[in-house]
Amino acid sequence: MRKFLWIVPVLLAVTAWVATRWLWPSIEVVHPVRGPAVQAVYATGTVEATVMMPIAPRIAARLVELDVDEGSNVKKDQLLARLEDEDVQNALKQLQAQEEFARRAYERNAALLKNDAVSKADYDRSKADWEAAKAATAKAMAEANFMKLTAPADGLIIKRDGEIGQLIPANEPLFWLSCCAPLRISAEVDEEDIAQVKPAQLVLIRADAFPGQVFHGKVQAITPKGDPIARSYRVRIEFTEDTPLQIGMTAETNIITGEHKDALLLPSSAVTQEKVWLVKDGRLVRQPVVTGAKGAEQTEIKKGVAESDLVVLKPDEKLQAGRKVHTRLVEAPKP
Repeated sequence: MRKFLWIVPVLLAVTAWVATRWLWPSIEVVHPVRGPAVQAVYATGTVEATVMMPIAPRIAARLVELDVDEGSNVKKDQLLARLEDEDVQNALKQLQAQEEFARRAYERNAALLKNDAVSKADYDRSKADWEAAKAATAKAMAEANFMKLTAPADGLIIKRDGEIGQLIPANEPLFWLSCCAPLRISAEVDEEDIAQVKPAQLVLIRADAFPGQVFHGKVQAITPKGDPIARSYRVRIEFTEDTPLQIGMTAETNIITGEHKDALLLPSSAVTQEKVWLVKDGRLVRQPVVTGAKGAEQTEIKKGVAESDLVVLKPDEKLQAGRKVHTRLVEAPKP
């Protein structure tokens, strides 16, 4: 009989332990932590040259010589390419000959005028003919010079179109020259976020071409007119340091709009619809919170929880207020 009385409490304790283990779910919880919270506006953009100069022929002609290519560093007035100019040169020679003939005729009439051997009208006509011939020659010489494409400034050839033998239309850029200023990023910011963006704000920049690296910049300017179709505004971002990024690369930008040094932080997975689940005295409690800066991994909590609270790390729809749970404390990610 005594053995039986001793076994009963043990069986009841074991049964209670098994019941709580199986009937009360085990939930991972974390304590809020202190750390810096950053509020940022996310946008994607493209690396581009601040100044891009198109270099195009003024006259349609066939390309006969290429002296530089994409990626070439060039100096001001350096020859880049030459277009076929045989017809232009022939026309120039003809006009130069006509100019020389008109000059001699003028000089003869000028000498004859001193002796009254020619009328003033003939003299004026020969002078006008010579002036017209000089103007025509100067125009032809300028057109001949147009057949040589030269660099308007020191810079980098970032794009080259056309091949030798190809007919290049007038005013169609053969080269694009990046010069005179460093690279920048043009990013498209959603109209809902643009009010938070101001000039001189710091920007964190990432690119798929350089995984794991973060580059730094700042907001240079904001386009005052938005795109009504994309519902976005263009933001120019300048680099504040040397960068290996190249023109045309896609970049992810985070524009820093606010920062708190000693904020209370929770994993973002713990916050849903401005509420969290707490565990108090072994039971679940639904707690409204006021959030601040939100990131992919952490969310700032301005009001609603304390550092000593136990917060459910990954709540789901099965949680019920007042239900008893077992907690398993895990370390919150470090800020």
